Amino acid sequence: MNNGSLMTSTGHLNPIARITLIVAYAVLALAALGRSSFEITTKFGDAPLPYTVSAISAVLYTVITFALWRGKNRLALIGSSIELVGVLTAGSLGYIESNWWPDKTVWTGFGSGYGWIPLILPILALWALIRARRNSAA
Repeated sequence: MNNGSLMTSTGHLNPIARITLIVAYAVLALAALGRSSFEITTKFGDAPLPYTVSAISAVLYTVITFALWRGKNRLALIGSSIELVGVLTAGSLGYIESNWWPDKTVWTGFGSGYGWIPLILPILALWALIRARRNSAA
């Protein structure tokens, strides 16, 4: 181990960091799945764009969770990159074109409804995954 770092000496994610990311993404996946399922089945016509974005985030969180669980760091890296772009895009558009967002999504306000975790988590995941990748290449 690397004295509490997010990687082991072989460049793989530290097991504690990996489990923490898996749990965080699994919780977000369940929250986004529950939210989007309810919204799509009960009131999709009211705000199709936000509810579709919530469903996309649920799928993405699920993919990232399983990628981390199975040690597919490249897939987790791609998924986290897409997630960060989505959070930044939805968060920005929520302020720029608020009429497009008659209801909130998981990513509205840069994830403020979820304690900013949707914004912070991909940054942490990307940082850990990129460092692990660099260390394994060295």
